[in-house]
Parts: sequence; structure tokens; C-alpha cells
Amino acid sequence: MSVRVLHVMAGADFGGAETAFIDLIETLKGYGVEQAAVIRHHQLRAGQLEKIGVPFAQVPFRKFFDFETKRAIKQMVQSFKPDIVQSWMDRASKKTPNGPYIRVGWLGGYYKAKYYKGCDYVGAVTQDICRHMIDQGWPGNKTQLMRTFCKIEEDAIPLDRAEYNTPDSAPLLLGLGRLHSDKAFDILLQALVAVPEAYLWIAGDGVLRDELPKMAEDLGVANRVRFLGWRTDRGALLKTADVCVFPSRVEPFGTVVVEAWAYRVPLVTAMSDGPKAHVRNEENGLIIPIDNVEALSEAIHKAIHNKPLIEKIVEQGWQDFQSQFTQDIVAQSYLDFYQKICHQTV
Repeated sequence: MSVRVLHVMAGADFGGAETAFIDLIETLKGYGVEQAAVIRHHQLRAGQLEKIGVPFAQVPFRKFFDFETKRAIKQMVQSFKPDIVQSWMDRASKKTPNGPYIRVGWLGGYYKAKYYKGCDYVGAVTQDICRHMIDQGWPGNKTQLMRTFCKIEEDAIPLDRAEYNTPDSAPLLLGLGRLHSDKAFDILLQALVAVPEAYLWIAGDGVLRDELPKMAEDLGVANRVRFLGWRTDRGALLKTADVCVFPSRVEPFGTVVVEAWAYRVPLVTAMSDGPKAHVRNEENGLIIPIDNVEALSEAIHKAIHNKPLIEKIVEQGWQDFQSQFTQDIVAQSYLDFYQKICHQTV
């Protein structure tokens, strides 16, 4: 049976869940799934959906007195007639009304179950978040692992380092993510002091966009750091980098882990919830305690200079990606889940 899915996403301007939202819609479109979307007003996201070729509506997702958003969702339901409405994260789930369809709430973090009380099922990006929901009383048979994946850009080519005033001979570190305290780029800048041979590119945007460059100046590393803003060419960035550094102090999953594996880039990360569930130290990456500047700089040194270890963690990371996180594996798991829950309601 064919399945029609309406996606509802409030979302931030930038972030991993927002990227996963677009990637999944594009991938499922390739599998022939009929889809539509309701999103918060966002020029880039709207352009991406238009390019993919799915109908969508843009709404405000206000916190209070937001009659427009629920009305727009109802109108999209009436015109699109979905079998499933998948609401991405808590705000979209709170705004989505009940109706003649199956409601699936997607979680990318450790949210309260009360925000999903209208959903028939919840799907979480990790097993630990599934457990978190079950611990709050959510039925285990209504809880599903719904991973994100890395879509390899086969045609991506490495960037010209000279355009970013970065020597070809220098080890290049890459940090990906929002400029937010959760991502611990402050710790990465401090660790860079003890790795004088390396340059660092940080691709992201957020509330620390002014504070982090000032910190780099104060630490004396600004001449070796490039703040690139939010980027959509992650494949090219990863193909350019020598090491991917992901030192988050708060990270429910961390798609960056999977991206580093997929592009065969040595990974250095920290023991936040997501990475510590997937990364085995000196097997498929290097993992260090959260907020430990000395341990981070030492791990970066290893990821630059210890060639046998680099080869080992890159190969095992690739194997873990291939076995669990490819585009086809994850997309098929969504399709199987959609088919199962639709069949159960027939």
C-alpha cells in the first residue's frame, strides 16, 4: 500500500533536526512516498522543499494565540489527506491537532512525554531517548527507533583551502554545529592553543557568533580559525578536512558522528549521551571526557599524527556507518514502520 505523510516542523533557523527533516523528505520522495509539509516561515527551508517538489505551507508557530498555525495544518490535512502526520519535536507536536490520521511524534532529544500526549506513536533518534519516553510511561509498543542518516554527496569535491587563507600543508580541523554552548566550541578553541600546527574551520551559526571569534582573539588562535557560518556543503567540507572535532557537552545523538564516519574522516568527540552510545575509543573514533581541554588537545594530536590509529578508526567508523546509518537502511526502516502502523489500523 502507498503511504501519504504530512510532516510538521517548527524548528530553529539551523540545526541537526532541521537538516534531517529535509534529508528524509528528499530521500522518501525518491522512494515514491507522497509527502507534504507545514513549516515555520523560513526562506532557505522553503526553497529546499520547493526544489524537492513537495507541497508545503509556511506558518508562524507562535507560542501564544496562534490560531493561524492550527488552521493551516487543518487546511493542509483537508487538501492532502495524509495517512500519517509526523510532527518533528515538541512544539510541532503540541500544535498538531488530532484527526483522521495516525500521529507520529519525532524526538531528537530528551523531551517531556506530555508534549506528545496526542500522538499515537513516538519515534526517537536513539535507543536511549526511546528508553527515556518509556520511563515516563509511554508504551513500549508505541515507541520506535527513527534514526537520522548521512547522505553522501558523491559529487562533492574538496574546497580550495587558499580561498580560506589556510595552508595546504597544515592539518585542518573541522567543527560542525550551532554556535551554542551545548556544542563546546569554547573548549575546542582552548584546545587549539596546544595544537599550534593545526588550523580550524567552524561551520555553523548561532547565539555565540560574536563571542567565539572574540574568544579566539583572546586565546591568540584567531589567525588559525575560520568561522564559515551555516553551510549546506557538508560533503565538501568533510572532504577537505583532516580531522572532524565534535566536542559537544550536550548531544542527544549527533549526526556529525555519522557524517565523519561516512566521509572517512578521523573523529574526535566527547562523552555526551549520543556519542558515548556509538563511539568506542580508539576503535571507531577518539572520545574524551566532556569539557577536558587537555584530553581534547591530546586526542587531536593523535588524530593528526598517529597514522596506524587513524587508519583503524576511519575503517571501523566506515563499517559502522555501512551497517547502521546509510541513507537506504534508515529510509527503509521508516518505510517499514509507516507500513506497519497503517496496516494495524486497517
